Amino acid sequence: MWNERYSSEEYAYGTEPNTFLAANFAHLPKGRVLSLAEGEGRNAVFLAQQGYAVTAVDGSQVGLDKAQALADAKGVAIERVCADLADFELGVNAWDAIVSIFCPLPPGIRQALYRKVLAALKPGGVFLLEAYTPAQIQHGTGGGKSVELMQTAASLRAELPGLDFVHLVELEREVVEGTFHTGLGAVVQAIGIKPALALSAG
Repeated sequence: MWNERYSSEEYAYGTEPNTFLAANFAHLPKGRVLSLAEGEGRNAVFLAQQGYAVTAVDGSQVGLDKAQALADAKGVAIERVCADLADFELGVNAWDAIVSIFCPLPPGIRQALYRKVLAALKPGGVFLLEAYTPAQIQHGTGGGKSVELMQTAASLRAELPGLDFVHLVELEREVVEGTFHTGLGAVVQAIGIKPALALSAG
């Protein structure tokens, strides 16, 4: 599906970054950032422009090739990894930040991935996410029609118990991102911090 979606010359979700990410990237510690389900590169390229060392992972090589083309056009470097998030290894204490922008996954895969996210963030690392909520179904402006692929504030708290959320809200907003995300959307936005290691006594 995704190779087909990304096969046209146009960028399916545009070339501008997600607006929640663009407004909040300063929460991400400088350093290594992993962008999950990055697709055609709009968010990874934006972060690279802000001085981050970005790795974009996606299951579509077609999308990642377009991400490279966008990075070249903008004069920045990104690392690309073509992998299925169901079995992608994120490492341990490896990332200063991890970003997930509209990354729809079945609950079992998502929960396993989030366990990896918790382990992969460095102490003090930040997880930034925007996802559609089940209320998005009534809008029909993107995100498909499967409620189980969507998220809520409650599900994020339950599935990411190791994070301290400094921002976690559900809201409706205009999402204008290329052909497939355009119109009023029901979303959840999250910024969570992995607690820094406690100093040992004595």
